[in-house]
Amino acid sequence: MFRPLSFYIGLRYTAAKRRNHFISFISLTSMIGLMLGVAVLIIVLSVMNGFDRELKQRILGMVPHAVIQGTGPLEDWEAVDARVEEHPRVLAAAPFIQGQGMVTGGGDVRGVMLNGILPEQERSVSIIENHMIEGELEDLVSGEFGIIVGRTMARSLRLEVGDRLTVVLPEASVTPAGVLPRLKRFTVKGIFSVGAELDGNYTLVHMDDAAKLMRTGGKAEGVRLLVDDLFAAPRVAEEAARQLDGRYFISDWTRTHGNLFQAIRMEKTMIGLLLMFIVAVAAFNIVSTLVMVVTDKTADIAILRTMGATPGRIMRIFIVQGAVIGVFGTLVGTTLGVLGALNISAFISWLEKALGHQFLSADVYFISYLPSQLQMQDVMIISGAGLAMSLLATIYPAWRASRIDPAEALRYE
Repeated sequence: MFRPLSFYIGLRYTAAKRRNHFISFISLTSMIGLMLGVAVLIIVLSVMNGFDRELKQRILGMVPHAVIQGTGPLEDWEAVDARVEEHPRVLAAAPFIQGQGMVTGGGDVRGVMLNGILPEQERSVSIIENHMIEGELEDLVSGEFGIIVGRTMARSLRLEVGDRLTVVLPEASVTPAGVLPRLKRFTVKGIFSVGAELDGNYTLVHMDDAAKLMRTGGKAEGVRLLVDDLFAAPRVAEEAARQLDGRYFISDWTRTHGNLFQAIRMEKTMIGLLLMFIVAVAAFNIVSTLVMVVTDKTADIAILRTMGATPGRIMRIFIVQGAVIGVFGTLVGTTLGVLGALNISAFISWLEKALGHQFLSADVYFISYLPSQLQMQDVMIISGAGLAMSLLATIYPAWRASRIDPAEALRYE
């Protein structure tokens, strides 16, 4: 006979047709519930991983990992730039001037973050060059007062390359005509798109033009750093600042965008826990399935006991039966979840085109599409948790089956 006997009988019980069709229905719903719970959990966590990745690559590829600023405009930013680049964990450094203001064009007004850069150095610390859809960074020439804007802003203000817009700073200038806001006409030299909120409020101008507009005396406001590890940025910036002579202030991405990153991490954890309860409910439906099977097979259990089957063997029979339901549901759910996570971005994009409606707008969310990143660590944890809960759910019904008294069970047969 096929060995081991418990495994053989457990498989037979699983595959056998039931006299009570309700038991088969409960078994099927338990398997389907476990399958859907595992699949949905993998897909949702992959989407959260995608948001996490996009935050790092897109937003943190545009904004500084860390910045070093003096008490005023840097007198000799070239020396500061060269000094901080000597730090082994600083990959690159570039000067900048930054200010807030408004731009007007096409009959509309929009608040912006004005960034003065040196095009030849900006490409070493930013991903902007890889996301230019019109124009190039080199089109920003000192003295020409050119500006590069995001695609969302260009659409909002109905701008194209070559159009003119007015930049207004929230600082007043005293003139013979009275106190007037400081403003300057700029020419659009390029348009970029990173698919994030920065497309609507981030602008680039040449640092010399920004220095004239903001009256910094031709000096940089600070130096932005690109480090080898995002999470080490605060410590690296502090160590690099210590190498400099004088008093400097440091800031990093955890202060400007850290709350968004922490929110995504917390949401991933909480959503993962909540969806894991769905998997747990589906797994513990196996309890009710096996309890009903044990009741239905009471006579069979009694006969096996009279033929010499030990309580441990009876227990293993029903553990095998519950495990088959759990393993099959978990494996199919894992397969569906992996396929769904790999194709969810393309599916949502197709659905948006079919319905003519964009689910994620860069004006509201920090990206304009649904990202997904499948991590095998998540797949292993979810699959392992599903299998573990399925096996755990079989223990009580199997133990109850092993405690059946053959004499009592066969008294009325």
